[in-house]
Amino acid sequence: MLNIYNSLTSKTEVFVPIVPGHVKMYVCGMTVYDYCHIGHARVMVVFDVVASYLRYLNYQVDYVRNITDIDDKIIARANQAGEDYSALTTRFIRAMHEDASGLGVSRPNLEPKATDYIPQIVTMIKQLVANGYAYAARNGDVFYDVSKFDGYGQLSGRKLEDLQAGARVEVDEAKDDPLDFVLWKHAKFGEPAWASPWGEGRPGWHIECSAMATQCLGHRLDIHGGGMDLKFPHHENEIAQSEATTGEHFVNTWMHVGFVQVGGEKMAKSLGNFSTIRDVAAHYPWEVIRCYLLGSHYRSPLIYGDELLQSAQQSLRRLYGALRGLPTLVERVEQQHAGLAEFEARFREAMDDDFNTPKALAVLFELAREINRRRDAGDVQAAAGLAAGLRRLGAVVGLLQQDAEVFAREGRGQETSLSAAEVDDLLAQRTAARKRKDFAASDRIRDELAAQGVILEDSASGTTWRRG
Repeated sequence: MLNIYNSLTSKTEVFVPIVPGHVKMYVCGMTVYDYCHIGHARVMVVFDVVASYLRYLNYQVDYVRNITDIDDKIIARANQAGEDYSALTTRFIRAMHEDASGLGVSRPNLEPKATDYIPQIVTMIKQLVANGYAYAARNGDVFYDVSKFDGYGQLSGRKLEDLQAGARVEVDEAKDDPLDFVLWKHAKFGEPAWASPWGEGRPGWHIECSAMATQCLGHRLDIHGGGMDLKFPHHENEIAQSEATTGEHFVNTWMHVGFVQVGGEKMAKSLGNFSTIRDVAAHYPWEVIRCYLLGSHYRSPLIYGDELLQSAQQSLRRLYGALRGLPTLVERVEQQHAGLAEFEARFREAMDDDFNTPKALAVLFELAREINRRRDAGDVQAAAGLAAGLRRLGAVVGLLQQDAEVFAREGRGQETSLSAAEVDDLLAQRTAARKRKDFAASDRIRDELAAQGVILEDSASGTTWRRG
């Protein structure tokens, strides 16, 4: 049975969907004012795997990941760039989709933008005011009254009295209590604004997700996820807003992804210590980045560095190496292969343990070793059947779907100036030299390729090559 760690209860629990066979999952997406960094990539990849594994278990999954396309950072960046905010967000949404596609991240079922849900946001705020949980301040803002919600702090484990004791009253603040948070911001000169009962303005960040989640998936969700940094106050505020509006329990299982860390600090744009996804992809194949992101359990911190990316690259080469040179078999043959069921059972056991991708990858490596053992023993049919299974299980976590030869020749991340065509040309020259028994020329070409990070592998059927 699938077990998931629930941030709300701080326990690992057996996952039971609200509607049998059907999972409603909402994940907080990007605020699109810049290129996505590796921390964003981790969230995208983790929940892509969660959705994929749930579908592997034959659940119908309704996966919604929102886009925040209006907030203070977006307005500031647009003003700095001298462009309309919508032009800026359109540009970075396109870049986000390019990065996600490179990482093998499938599109969610729905990807709502905050600016497309302004009427629904306004309606939710009106309901909160009517229910006595929100109030209009004298400056035109609308605030949520935290003191009115009894369960505030349940997700983060913080007590309201402790939060109040540590709160600071800001100068000229219009809200009644320093813990109250904004639902609607009155319009400032030159900023984008929409009509509302409280005058021209725009939504606060927290209310956007409550409105989009409940509109797209209903009042009750099976899973809600995001980065660990969203646990408080964003997700805490989502619970307060949503439950005060609907009167129903909002989310059954909360999932939070650990930080990517650089030098002991979390990777963040505000700290200036981030690497964009596309910057890293200029040096490593996309699939290597995905493998690196899955190499640590999603709740654990992930250390960022070249050493770990290079390790992921070598690991992925080992997996693809087991697939090279084997015929592709139909699924019927793969399913009949004795021994594959054991690997699949262990793979499922790992993934059922709170989506433990490091353990699942370890099973794939053991399966790769078995493929190599069978091939070395001359049992190519058995090796090919197991290889088909390796590809199928790899697909669950979004790996091993390329042609093995194409991956072996991938050049990014290697200190080489040779293209694949240039390597093939040199390889042809070496083959010709060997045929005429010019072994000095053959060795010279091999050494030249090795110096460029290209490794040749000779066998009875010919010579293949890969990046070293």
